[in-house]
Amino acid sequence: MRKIAYGFLFSIAGLTGCSSLNTALSIPEKTLPDTFTQTVDKNEGITVASVNWREYFTDNNLQNLLDEAVKNNPDLQMALQRIEISRSSVKLANGALLPQVSLNVGGSVRRFGLYTMDGAGNSTTQITPGQTIPTNLPDMYLGMQSSWEIDIWEKLRHQRESAISTYLASVEGTNFVISTLVADVASYYTELLALDNELALVQQTITKQQEALEVIQLQKEVGRANELAVQQFHAELLNTKILEKNIQQQVIEVENKINFLLGSYPKPIKRNKDVFAHELPVQIASGFPSQLLANRPDIREAEFKIEASKFDLQAAKAAFYPNFNITASLGFQAFNPEFLFSSPASIAYSVFGTLVAPIINMNALKAQFNTAQANQLTAMYHYQKTVLNAYVEVANQLVAIENLQQVNLLKTQQNALLKKSVGTSGELYRTARATYLEVLLAQQNALQSNIELIGVIKQQRLSAINIYKALGGGWK
Repeated sequence: MRKIAYGFLFSIAGLTGCSSLNTALSIPEKTLPDTFTQTVDKNEGITVASVNWREYFTDNNLQNLLDEAVKNNPDLQMALQRIEISRSSVKLANGALLPQVSLNVGGSVRRFGLYTMDGAGNSTTQITPGQTIPTNLPDMYLGMQSSWEIDIWEKLRHQRESAISTYLASVEGTNFVISTLVADVASYYTELLALDNELALVQQTITKQQEALEVIQLQKEVGRANELAVQQFHAELLNTKILEKNIQQQVIEVENKINFLLGSYPKPIKRNKDVFAHELPVQIASGFPSQLLANRPDIREAEFKIEASKFDLQAAKAAFYPNFNITASLGFQAFNPEFLFSSPASIAYSVFGTLVAPIINMNALKAQFNTAQANQLTAMYHYQKTVLNAYVEVANQLVAIENLQQVNLLKTQQNALLKKSVGTSGELYRTARATYLEVLLAQQNALQSNIELIGVIKQQRLSAINIYKALGGGWK
């Protein structure tokens, strides 16, 4: 019987385990460049990704906002729950490897038809000395039952390893949510500081334009200006006031965006607009591209997803082989409660082994295997895409930081000249060597240049935030 069982086992395995079940999948490899730029960074091997966000963002108000966001953000809370779900899946997969043992307490009453073999036999059979088997026969049981699938082909082990990899991927996914959250809050906070500085600039301009309007009105009264000049100055003042209202609306919207990330209803955001003018780092250490593989949570998440898909594919292949299950029971069984615990007479036990090989549902198993293959290839391509996206993000931000430094220098020079031109146009107008239109044009250009300079500084700060996230910082 043993030889027959082994022969049946291996014959079925040979029939179902065909060579077409390929689990050694691969895609064309893309080599990661050695550096982000053509020149070697003098801070080679050093990256700001290792810097804690509390040290990278030194503004106390921003740190408080980040603390609140990490504590209350709804997306982050959902990500943490996904970790708990994955952890439970690991426990479930571990439990599948162990025998399932349960306590069984039950009772029943059976009645056999009188004109059946059992009924006719029972009518003459004594259940106890002098007593035949009753028509309604009780049956009581108290004991343990167990079932165990022996993992010969390691299908359950592969499922457990897949669950573990999925759990680790969920942890890295949560880290990426934290990194994105930190970058988003810092970006909106920077935008808010920029709007505060724009608003202060516009309000200063409104004050100067009101003074200029009063002067032009006095000049009209003494005959040195006409009504057209007054109207032009007044129109320009109204245009600047409209700009002020638009900026105030943007401030409210950005504050609400920050509050949404904090998981709170609209409220004022505490900040100091003067920190916007603080100097930015001239050079940000980017390290080597290979360090992205260790520092970027989304890359590590994609890597763990590949591992999970590999184990899923192995489990799908093992599903083609026979399952070997053992079921057993041990307990007390009797037709009368007073005999239930009579040992050894009332002791009942059973052991049963089954070998189940798939035959009819082979197409369904092939479909599951093909799906697992496609999932693994998808995970591989997703990993390559994630690595490529990370490299491009860093490369773009490094170029942006360098170019924005040059733009800042040029814009600062332009702003100084236009600011000087406002004073020059005023002096020339007072000596009748310039028209009021030239004065208005100088004021408009100066205001626009100041706003653009604030925009350049904002872009520089945003680039410093983006490069920090792109290199894998913000979640530690």
